[in-house]
Amino acid sequence: MNKIYLVIPCAGLGSRAGGDKAKQYQEIHGLPMIMHTLGALLELKEIAHCLLVVSPMDQEIDHLLEKHNAYSKSFGRLSVEKIGGETRAQSVLAGLKAIKRLGAQARDWVLVHDAARCLVQSQWVQLLIDECRHDEVGGILAWPLSDTLKQSQGDRIEQTLERQNKWMAQTPQMFKLDALIQAIEAGSSLMTDESSAMEAQGFAPKLVKASALNIKVTYADDFLLAKALLAANEQLHPASTDQRPHP
Repeated sequence: MNKIYLVIPCAGLGSRAGGDKAKQYQEIHGLPMIMHTLGALLELKEIAHCLLVVSPMDQEIDHLLEKHNAYSKSFGRLSVEKIGGETRAQSVLAGLKAIKRLGAQARDWVLVHDAARCLVQSQWVQLLIDECRHDEVGGILAWPLSDTLKQSQGDRIEQTLERQNKWMAQTPQMFKLDALIQAIEAGSSLMTDESSAMEAQGFAPKLVKASALNIKVTYADDFLLAKALLAANEQLHPASTDQRPHP
């Protein structure tokens, strides 16, 4: 059976979020954001290895992983490469090639997940794996659009767009390793996520419905929302939260 690997691009500055450090290292509900992300994803025993791709200038990650015992709690399935690029596409591509150097094969699966999508839950990712492991293309977690969608011209509404059959893309996104490398190399300048790179090569990735709670922390207000949601989840599921192997 093909193995499953995980790449987390973690090289961004997160300037839109504010703060005195990259957003993925800012604390939410008692832990740096990246630790919430890792804690959920490393629950999945099917993940053979998780690679964090950080900036060559990163001065935070080594300290954080050591402080939170991340390496020991991941049972050897976590490593860091300081090979991140200026864009997300560059960081993802570098991470995919690094995973290959670690022994991943061409048709092994790779999950790519945003470090700032820290409310992800392992059961959503397991659903993605179950839905895609026998698919020829792969797929993404997503959520159907519920709000009315407007197209603007400056700060004025130009038109209202039909929302039927429109989805908000989330992560993780799951594709075969070599296919994704080739897709990103062919059109990385146009890539907004891994799926868009695959779509540009003529593939139709599968949509796997996850949750509206799988938000990406981008702006300052998102920290307040993420904190409230993490606290609510802890109250609703105290046993699972306490047992989670948070790094």
